Amino acid sequence: MSRPAVVKALWGAAVLVLVAGCSSGGTEDRPGTAPPTSASASATASASPSGSATAPAGGRVAVTGTLTEGLKSPWGLAELPGGDLLVSSRDERTITKVDGRTGAKTSLGEVPGVVPGGEGGLMGLAVRDGWVYAYLTAESDNRIVRMRYGGAEGDRLGVPQPVLTGIPKGVVHNGGRIAFGPDRMLYAGTGETGRTGLAQDRESLGGKILRMTPEGRPAPGNPLPGSVVYSYGHRNVQGIAWDDEGRLWAAEFGQNTWDELNLVEPGKNYGWPEAEGRAGKAGFVDPVAQWPTSEASPSGIAYARGAIWMAGLRGERLWRVPLAGAERSGDPQAFLSEEYGRLRTVLAGGGGRLWLVTSETDGRGTPGPGDDRILRLEVS
Repeated sequence: MSRPAVVKALWGAAVLVLVAGCSSGGTEDRPGTAPPTSASASATASASPSGSATAPAGGRVAVTGTLTEGLKSPWGLAELPGGDLLVSSRDERTITKVDGRTGAKTSLGEVPGVVPGGEGGLMGLAVRDGWVYAYLTAESDNRIVRMRYGGAEGDRLGVPQPVLTGIPKGVVHNGGRIAFGPDRMLYAGTGETGRTGLAQDRESLGGKILRMTPEGRPAPGNPLPGSVVYSYGHRNVQGIAWDDEGRLWAAEFGQNTWDELNLVEPGKNYGWPEAEGRAGKAGFVDPVAQWPTSEASPSGIAYARGAIWMAGLRGERLWRVPLAGAERSGDPQAFLSEEYGRLRTVLAGGGGRLWLVTSETDGRGTPGPGDDRILRLEVS
């Protein structure tokens, strides 16, 4: 059955799941062509790096419905107080408010200064204290801005104010995920733009995880005095999340061999370009989990029910990585494999609820009627 036919059938059953996309080579990956299987809550066993197929007990996913559809190149997702969502369009340069109950969409307009191209554009979003933060590609760099929202602004965004500028930009590997941590500091995942040496250059903001105050200053306690650099040696970070003990996790794209999920600690070196995946080299931190690039190409991640949930672009599946403290408690487990296409962003909504964003309209997917979508998931 063709994917459009499957989408139509699933829509009739109100059981739809998201497609997301991003890359693991010099450019974002091509969409998969495997036929859909089933939209049930059961999982498929995933291969561990050693090739075993042991799946941890207990993981379940139920797709409970579609919140909204008809989104174009959706990328960033953030929840407003009260439960409504904001979603960015990478290529359209717009931010849309989505009613968290009905899915009704309200355009908040175009963000000035965004220059889409390749893997760049209007990407990650975060919300804090009446401000909407956005990671975007400008004429000369990638940067983080913030805009007033709500109050006197109503359903409009204020004029963008620079928070952090000078993040290297490229056709590929622009990073783009931002989020506020439990410490109320703003974190950002960046890419090395295809210039691999930037990842090991601690003077560069490329190939890093950055930590800053809401105003963009180096956060207190950062490992490099006077610098927003928090960790380095990354290739292209598009997923960041914290577990219930406040540990920071990040997903990043590999080149040809291994995509990674890392436990991120301040000042540590994650190896790129000297190491891809587990290398066992002194001075580099090995990933907690890794995948062949064909099975993941990870973008957004979220933490819920004792596990990291990771959206796969090229892999076209949702990965569950069960955790016991700072370590894995079992092999990664794949859900929704090749059923719904490319998956871009996953956001925890409290308890076992997740929002999942598809990415079929980003130029690398095969969009069907209604793409792209935000799906409701319940996980355990």
